[in-house]
Amino acid sequence: MKHYEVEILDAKTKDKLCFLDKVEPNATIGEIKSMFHKSHPQWYPARQSIRLDPKGKSLKDEDVLQHLPVGTTATFYFRDLGAQISWVTVFLTEYTGPLVIYLMFYFRVPFIYAPKYDFTTSKHWVVHLACMCHSFHYVKRLLETLFVHRFSHGTMPLRNIFKNCTYYWGFAAWMAYYINHPLYTPPMYGEQQIRLALIIFLFCQIGNFSIHIALRNLRPPGSKTRKIPYPTKNPFTWIFLLVSCPNYTYELGSWLGFTLMTQCLPVAFFTLVGFIQMTVWAKGKHRSYLKEFRDYPPLRSPILPFIL
Repeated sequence: MKHYEVEILDAKTKDKLCFLDKVEPNATIGEIKSMFHKSHPQWYPARQSIRLDPKGKSLKDEDVLQHLPVGTTATFYFRDLGAQISWVTVFLTEYTGPLVIYLMFYFRVPFIYAPKYDFTTSKHWVVHLACMCHSFHYVKRLLETLFVHRFSHGTMPLRNIFKNCTYYWGFAAWMAYYINHPLYTPPMYGEQQIRLALIIFLFCQIGNFSIHIALRNLRPPGSKTRKIPYPTKNPFTWIFLLVSCPNYTYELGSWLGFTLMTQCLPVAFFTLVGFIQMTVWAKGKHRSYLKEFRDYPPLRSPILPFIL
C-alpha cells in the first residue's frame, strides 16, 4: 500500500507549517486536521480550513485523501477560521435573550416606562396574547435546539454570536417596547383580526415544527448525510412538493401572523428583514440541492411556491 506525504502551507504567506509523512491513503481531511493540531495546538480542528488552492473552497472533513486530485506528495493550504463556538451555544444564547427581554417589557420592570407604570399590566387582552405567542415561539426554538436539530457543522465563528444576538435581542426589545407600552392601541379590526392572526401564527408554528422533525429524520445521529427531503404522512410537510425550505416559509407565516395580531410597525420591519435573510439562505440551499442531486424535483422554489 502506497503512503502519502502531506505538506500544509499557510494560505496567505505560503510558508510551510507542517509536514506529515506516511499518511494512509484512506485518511480523511478530518484526520489530517487532527494530525496538524498535534503540531500546532493553537489551531484545533474546528478552526482549520484546509483547501487545495489558497483561494479555493474548504475541503470537507469526510473527504478522503486518495480520492482528491493530488499526487503522492499532497500540498494543502491552511487558513485560520478564528475562534469557534458551538451552534448549540449560539442558538441557546440567541433565543434566550428575546424570551427574557420581551418578558421584562411585558412585566414593565422599572426604568422602561414612566415610574407610575412599574409592574402594571395592560388592559388589552391582545397584549397578553402576544406575550404568550412570542414566548411560545422562543421556548419552541430553545427546545428544538436541544432535542430536534442535528447540525451539519459543529461550530461557527465566535464573532458571529455578537452579530446574531444584536439582531435578535435588539428587535425583541424594539417590538416589546411598543407592544407593551401603556399607550398601545389594539388592531384596527379588533377581535376578528386578532383571532385570524392567532390561527395563522399557530398553524405556521405547527408547520415549522413538522418540517424540523422531517429534516431531523433525514439525518442519522452523528452523520452529515444529505438527502432530498420529501413529504411525509404529516400534511404540514406536503409543502415540500413546492418549496425547498418550507421551514422558512412557515417561519415567515408565523411572523406575518404576529404582525397582523399586534399591528405594530417594528414587528412588520422585523418580519421584512427576516424574510430577506431567509430568502438568501433558502436560495443558497436550493442551489446546493440542485448541484448535489441530479434528480432534484424541478417544480420546487426556494421559499415561496412559484414566486421565489
